[in-house]
Amino acid sequence: MAAGSEIGAAFTHRQYTFRRKFWKIFGGAFHVYDEAGNVVFYAKQAAFKLREDFKIFADEGMSRELLRIKTPQILDISATYNVLDSATNQPVGSFKRKGIKSIVIDEWTIHSQDGKEIGKLTEKSWVFAILSRFIQFVPQTYVILAAGGKEVAMIKQHFNPWILKYTMTLSEPSPSLDPRLLVTAGILLAAIERRQQQMG
Repeated sequence: MAAGSEIGAAFTHRQYTFRRKFWKIFGGAFHVYDEAGNVVFYAKQAAFKLREDFKIFADEGMSRELLRIKTPQILDISATYNVLDSATNQPVGSFKRKGIKSIVIDEWTIHSQDGKEIGKLTEKSWVFAILSRFIQFVPQTYVILAAGGKEVAMIKQHFNPWILKYTMTLSEPSPSLDPRLLVTAGILLAAIERRQQQMG
C-alpha cells in the first residue's frame, strides 16, 4: 500500500453487489452495495474516451473520489487497467485482460503496485463460459485466486435481462491482495466483460 493512502471501512465488507445504472445513456455508472443494501461506492465510466477512464467515489454525490482506473492503450482487448489512489496519485495495482484467451474464457491477471503478478480473476466453469458466448442470459461465475491458487472471492452474475448485477462474496482476506483491487475487479466485470460480449 502506498504511503499516505488509506483503506476505509467500506473496503472491509465480506460481500458486495455491483449494479449498473440502467438509465445511463452515455458512459457507464455503477452502484456498489454492502450486505445491508447500503451504497458504499459509486463508479462512473467516462464517455467518448479512446482510453478507459473510471472514477470510484465514496458516495453517489461524488463528493470524495477514492480510486481511478485508467488504461494506457487505446481500445485494446488485452489492455492493462491501472488502479490509482486518488488522494495520493500512487499506484494500487493493475489488471491485465488476457484478450485472446478471453474469447473462450474470461481471464485477468492481477498485479501489485510494483508490477508483480499476485492473483487471477477468471471464469469458474469452462462449460458456462462457452455457453455464455452463445446464449446472452447465461449467468457467469468468476473466482479471484491469490498467487498460490487459493480462492479468496467468488463473483456471481444475477439472471436479469434488463439490469446487469454481480454479487461478490469474499471467503477470507489475502495479505497479498489489496482489498481495493477486489472492489475494482467487480466494477471492471460489470463495465467491461458484458460490453465486450455484446459487441462480439
